[in-house]
Amino acid sequence: MSASSPTARPIAVVVLAAGKGTRMRSALPKVLHPIAGRPMLGHALAAAATLAPARAAVVVGHGAEAVGAVAEAALPGARICLQAQQKGTAHAVLAARAMLEGFAGDVVILYGDTPFIAPGTLARLVAARAGAAVAVLGFEAAEPGRYGRLVLGGDGMLDRIVEAKDATEDELAIRSCNSGVMAADAATLLRLLDRVDCDNAQGEYYLTDVVGLARAEGLACRAVLCDEVETMGVNDRVELARAEAIYQARARHEAMLAGATMTAPETVFLSWDTVLGRDVTIGPSVVFAPGVRVADGAEIRAFCHLEGAEVGEGAIVGPFARLRPGARIGAGAHVGNFVEIKNASLGDGAKANHLTYVGDASVGAGANLGAGTITCNYDGFDKHRTDIGAGAFIGVNAALIAPVSVGANAYVATGTVVTRDVPEDALAIARVPQENREGSGRRLRQTLKARKAARKDKPDRA
Repeated sequence: MSASSPTARPIAVVVLAAGKGTRMRSALPKVLHPIAGRPMLGHALAAAATLAPARAAVVVGHGAEAVGAVAEAALPGARICLQAQQKGTAHAVLAARAMLEGFAGDVVILYGDTPFIAPGTLARLVAARAGAAVAVLGFEAAEPGRYGRLVLGGDGMLDRIVEAKDATEDELAIRSCNSGVMAADAATLLRLLDRVDCDNAQGEYYLTDVVGLARAEGLACRAVLCDEVETMGVNDRVELARAEAIYQARARHEAMLAGATMTAPETVFLSWDTVLGRDVTIGPSVVFAPGVRVADGAEIRAFCHLEGAEVGEGAIVGPFARLRPGARIGAGAHVGNFVEIKNASLGDGAKANHLTYVGDASVGAGANLGAGTITCNYDGFDKHRTDIGAGAFIGVNAALIAPVSVGANAYVATGTVVTRDVPEDALAIARVPQENREGSGRRLRQTLKARKAARKDKPDRA
């Protein structure tokens, strides 16, 4: 976590991530379901990090160990607070009491299943808090439905928040809705939370009640509105798919504006950390899993899958290629159809154009791997490396039994199984001598034909 600006009040962030997410119907905690290859909680914590919080807490409950591990990785230094029983949002915030007590600053409360809040929106929320005891983030809903309503007073200040199940008919007609995200002075928040009761339809302790309690004390409360999509919560698989679609549409749009070409953008899927250079061209039905960087001028052709890989300037990948973690493709290199590369590097200008597996290997600049080349890297217990020198030529249907090396500018003949190192400029040939037996093909065909006929004539047994 970064230090706050010396001219601003310090900020503590509390991210609520304790819910089970029953509607997901999943063994995986709801906040760990991914959007663009990153857990929803990771997206929420990335937004929290933009506030440069002096303190941070993630409140966990269901799947506490797994959720806590993701939180600690995404926001190092965050305190993991357990809410053993889920009794409402106010009760959840109080699980972080130890972190908040004595804190002279503002508290921002976020949710682990709300992945799209923009940094600028959070900055506006914190700025609004400076003129009030409590600031609440809301939105104008097209269909308010089950959302809590923001009830404003005659002075335009936020008067109270009413949950839909507790609202009157007039209150249900209000279109300004509560997102749940809130900013408040830490000391004021703790004092108000201690006064929240569970006298409501759900029998829970609502965080929203602090607004009414603050107003009853004559304290000012404000509402800050943002786009409804920013406050979208994900509660089931349908909403998860919608969130993925929203993320992908935004990511594609930004990538194309930044200089990438997508011939069928609606079929391309990007990860949260995908990096595309200028003049990159991406064909239809390409999937970028996490950890992919593509340099300027490279082309990723149709139906490729890339994960944890780097593609160099001007390289061509695909169609129908798979780059697995640790793949490093040099400038101007070619990776063709039905080629898989894992934990291996192709040097500048190297080619593996057809039906090839390169695993745990290095391929030098300008080397050429023929169709059906296999680096046999696994012996059932350990992985072993293959090193192929610059300018080497590997013939069609060659198998290289690792650990083994092929020297620079060496040739490996078609159909060869390489079991020993090949020196620089050498030619390696390892084939069983071919034997042609006159007439044996005809006799073999007749034998097989008779055998098949005998099977057909044999009566079935009951």
